[in-house]
Amino acid sequence: MCCMSYTTLHAIPSAETYRRLRTGAGLSAKTAEAAARGLPNTLFAVQVLHEGEPIGMGRVIGDGGTAFQVVDIAVLPAHQGRGLGKRIMADIAGWLQAHVPETGYVSLLADVPADGLYAQHGFVHTAPRTVGMAWKRPAP
Repeated sequence: MCCMSYTTLHAIPSAETYRRLRTGAGLSAKTAEAAARGLPNTLFAVQVLHEGEPIGMGRVIGDGGTAFQVVDIAVLPAHQGRGLGKRIMADIAGWLQAHVPETGYVSLLADVPADGLYAQHGFVHTAPRTVGMAWKRPAP
């Protein structure tokens, strides 16, 4: 399923790589300023490399004790369908298992059908008890 020419790197991507992977995988664009401010606050990051070039990533953000969120799971379309999302999530799940305190809360927002991938790593739907919400910036 997954080719041998892929390797993983546990390191925060550069802002340029982060922005390229997000938009290339169909996620929303982030400004250079947002990436530069946010990436240093990453608790854990994994990148998938193909022939030394980043083609996928995932991150964990949070306060390191009570709250953790899995974000930025992205694989470029040319490399999708090869188990790389599973590989990213396996590395993240291993890190969570080793570093999240017993009472820590780990969340993520999943697009369907990606929720099936996350379910393989212990994530469960919280609705209807809780629902995901996002702040929308008011119009000026």
